[in-house]
Amino acid sequence: MTPFWKLSAAGFAATAIAYGPARMGFGLFLPEFRSVFSISLQAAGFISSLGFFGFFVGLLISQFLTARRGPRPPIVLGLAAATTGMSLVAVASNLTVLSLGVLLAMLSAGFSWTPFSDAINRQVEERLRPVSLSLVSTGTGLGIVAAGAAALLMSIGGVSWRLCWALFAVGSAFALLCNWIALSGAGEASGVRRPLRWQALFRRATTPIFAIGLCYGVTSTVYISFAADRIAQAGGVPGLPANLSGSLVFICYGAFGLLGLVTGQLKTLTGLPWLLRLLLLASALSSVLIALTPASWAGVVVSAGLQGINVMMTSAVLAFWSDRLFPAFPSRGFTAVLLAVATGSVLGPVAAGSFASHFGVTAMFLATAALAASAALAIRSGYISETPHPE
Repeated sequence: MTPFWKLSAAGFAATAIAYGPARMGFGLFLPEFRSVFSISLQAAGFISSLGFFGFFVGLLISQFLTARRGPRPPIVLGLAAATTGMSLVAVASNLTVLSLGVLLAMLSAGFSWTPFSDAINRQVEERLRPVSLSLVSTGTGLGIVAAGAAALLMSIGGVSWRLCWALFAVGSAFALLCNWIALSGAGEASGVRRPLRWQALFRRATTPIFAIGLCYGVTSTVYISFAADRIAQAGGVPGLPANLSGSLVFICYGAFGLLGLVTGQLKTLTGLPWLLRLLLLASALSSVLIALTPASWAGVVVSAGLQGINVMMTSAVLAFWSDRLFPAFPSRGFTAVLLAVATGSVLGPVAAGSFASHFGVTAMFLATAALAASAALAIRSGYISETPHPE
C-alpha cells in the first residue's frame, strides 16, 4: 500500500473515532445525560468545556511525543484514551465518573490528528497532501454518522445509551489495533532536530488562521454541545419522538460533512478568502435556524447539514492551509492552529451555558451566529495568504 493510502486510511479511522463519538458523544446524548444525572445547562457547558480542555492538553502532549517519537505513540495513546473514556461513560454511576469519561474521550482528539500532518508532510508527495489531509479530517463525518445511527437505534429499539457507549469503546479499540499495525515503522521522528522557535509561527501572514481557528472553536462547539438538547427541549420535530432529535441532528451533520472530501477542489474554484467567508456564513445560518426553528424538519436538517459542512470543510482548510503556512515545521504549526481552536472550544460551551442560563437558549444561538457572521465580514482578501511571507 502506498504512503498516501496507508496514512489516509489510518488517519480516517483515527479521526472517525476521536472526532466522532469521542468528541461529539456528550452533546449527542446530552438529553439522556440531563435526565439521568440531573444536569443543568450551566453544568452541561462546564462538562463540555472540561472535555475540550482535555483536547487542549492532548495537543500539547501530542506535539511533544511526535517531535521525539514520531506519530505512532501519540495516535495509539489517544485511541487508548478514547477507549478508556468511552468505557467509563458506559458504566458511569455518578456525575464525577461521567465527567472523567468525557474528559478522557475528548482528550483523544488532541492526540489523534496532528501527528498525521507531520507524517503526511514527510511521506506523501506535495500534490497529494491536500487530498490526504482532507481524507483524514473527513473521517469525522463517518464517525458522527455512526454515533447518530447508534443513538437512533437506542431510541427506536429501546437500546440503553450505556450499550451505545460500550459499542463506541469497542470501535475505538478496533481503530487502535488498526493504527498500531498501519503505523508500524511509518513516520518515525526525524533524526535531525530543528531548534524550537515558536515565535516563528506568529507573523502577519499567520494571524488570520489563528483568528479563524479561535472563532471556529467557539461556534462549532456551542453547536455540538447544545443543538440536540435545544431540539429535544422544543419538543422535537413533527412525527418524530423528542428523544430522536439528537440522532437526526448528528446523522445529518455527519452525512453532509462528508462533502469535506471535496474541500480542496472547492478551494481551487473559489479561492481561500471566499471559501472562508462562505463557511463562516454557513455556520451563522446554521445557528440562526437552530435558534428559531428547532421544531421544523427543514430547519433542523438544513441547520445540521450546514454546520456539518462548515465543521468538516473548515477542519480540512485549517489542515492544508497550515501545511502551506508552516512548511518547515508542519506538525508544530498545525498544533499551534489547533491550540487556537481548542482555546475557543474551552471558552465557548462554558460561556454559552452561562449565557443561556441568564438570557435563554435562543439568544445564545443568535449570539453565536453573530460571532460567525462578524468574522465573515471581517475577512479581507489581501490579508489571507497561503504561503509564509518573509519577515
